[in-house]
Amino acid sequence: MDQIKTIYVSGYRSFEMGIFKEKDPKIEIIKNSLKKEIISYIEMGLEWVLVSGNLGVELWAAEVVGELKNDFPELKLGIIFPFKGFGNNWNEKNQHSLEKVKALADYVNSVSHQPYQSPAQLKGHTTFLLEHTGGSLLVYDKDYEGKTLFFLREAERFSERFSYDIRLITMDDLQNSIE
Repeated sequence: MDQIKTIYVSGYRSFEMGIFKEKDPKIEIIKNSLKKEIISYIEMGLEWVLVSGNLGVELWAAEVVGELKNDFPELKLGIIFPFKGFGNNWNEKNQHSLEKVKALADYVNSVSHQPYQSPAQLKGHTTFLLEHTGGSLLVYDKDYEGKTLFFLREAERFSERFSYDIRLITMDDLQNSIE
């Protein structure tokens, strides 16, 4: 396996998992699973974790990277939004969560420097992430569809042509991490 310097972390949005409170115990389980996987990537040379700022797994992953920086100061967090102004229409609580994560980031930018105009910006964002990462870590289970399916399909197609690592943390994995 090639050394992977940069991964993209994504997965379910909080509402897709029925998580609506910051203190939901499911969040700790997800964060612990992410932490374990990210550490295994770090031990193989990981330098950057990218997220795109979605509520749920991506923001929790960014918080995990923020914590891991204490033990792995060389680890960097990048937030690559699909378009300018991403999250501007969110409620105050969600915008506050996004601002907290932006403060942890070493790099923040957007693929499209225009406000949202069309799905083409989301497709361009996916292409950018695939071309600028060596793999992705997704909290996703094919038995429970969610928005991450669109990225996963593109990543699988991409991995047929290029060396690209795709790791899934499934519902079973989360369940087993509790036991």
